[in-house]
Amino acid sequence: MFGAWTALRLRGTGQSVVLVDAFGSGNTRSSSSGESRIIRFGYGKHDFYTRWSQYSAQAWQELLRDWREDLFIRTGVLWMARPNDTALDETAGSLERLRIPFEKLDRAEIERRYPQFTLGPVTHGLLEPTAGVILARRAVQSVVRQAVKRSVDYLIAKVLPPPANTERVQALQTNTGDQIVAGTYVFACGPWLPEIFPDVLGERIHPTRQEVFFFGPDAGDRRFAAPAMPAWIDPSGGVYGLPDIEGRGVKLGLDHHGHPFDPNSRDDRTGSESGQQIARMILTRRMPALRDAPLLDARVCAYSNSWNGDFLIDRHPDIANVWLVGGGSGHGFKHGPAVGNYVASQLTGIDEPEPRLTLAGHRHPRGRQIF
Repeated sequence: MFGAWTALRLRGTGQSVVLVDAFGSGNTRSSSSGESRIIRFGYGKHDFYTRWSQYSAQAWQELLRDWREDLFIRTGVLWMARPNDTALDETAGSLERLRIPFEKLDRAEIERRYPQFTLGPVTHGLLEPTAGVILARRAVQSVVRQAVKRSVDYLIAKVLPPPANTERVQALQTNTGDQIVAGTYVFACGPWLPEIFPDVLGERIHPTRQEVFFFGPDAGDRRFAAPAMPAWIDPSGGVYGLPDIEGRGVKLGLDHHGHPFDPNSRDDRTGSESGQQIARMILTRRMPALRDAPLLDARVCAYSNSWNGDFLIDRHPDIANVWLVGGGSGHGFKHGPAVGNYVASQLTGIDEPEPRLTLAGHRHPRGRQIF
């Protein structure tokens, strides 16, 4: 997603652009694959990402309207909170400052509107009514089609790493024998970035294995489909869920950082037995009507975590014409348009860099956070 939107936005500045993808747009191995992603605005006190979400949501709507594709479902997004959770108050403050619609809900109101849920320790919540779900794989492919329509050259191949000990890349080779000659090279390679640039990113980006599961409601049961059920996020519980969309089942994602993940590994990319047990335990507690629901699908998503959850977008410290774009950290998909716009502004010298996105801003591994 970062690479596709960057190519599209750079082309919009008049640049000649080649977009290279090892396995093709929306491929299952990428972090931007899968059927669905949440588009939401809440980021606690971090107005920076809320603004980027706001910009990106509008850009998504414009792109999908141009292509006449109905890939966004306005399900609303429900945030769930415990008694001492201050993050929701911070989110409400941010949304209010930026004039983004929201509702504060007490426990009784959540239970009235969404009787599918058993709330357990949840005491209150916040609803973003204009947020929802985007169909991820098809959305990536739409961005690439738009880029190609605007004369971006698109190549399916693996780019080989830049030569060692070089101060400026003159050309890059691909595994298919092509040579790419450019003034600037942008590497937006998700979980592969630390492998390509281990000295710079090996301690800054940590790919992890994240599992998602899809459970099937009973025939005719529409309680777990949009609009009856929203997308929902329980940050303290480390879990999120999406309603049944296109008959694919209710999606349950485990958001705590998983085990380290090698994107080149031959390991099974379906869910583990232990992960499925945890997901079914959560399902039983949170949506008991789905206690015995069949598992329809299970997948592994690769989070490319920075130490603090911030994206990493900066020039390579030693190679003058190479830029590094990554660290999506599990929340990057929705921000594709903003990332592309920011990268284009940096390469053309329009804007000053945002300190939190620079290599210097990712200098010290102080902890691992999730936005």
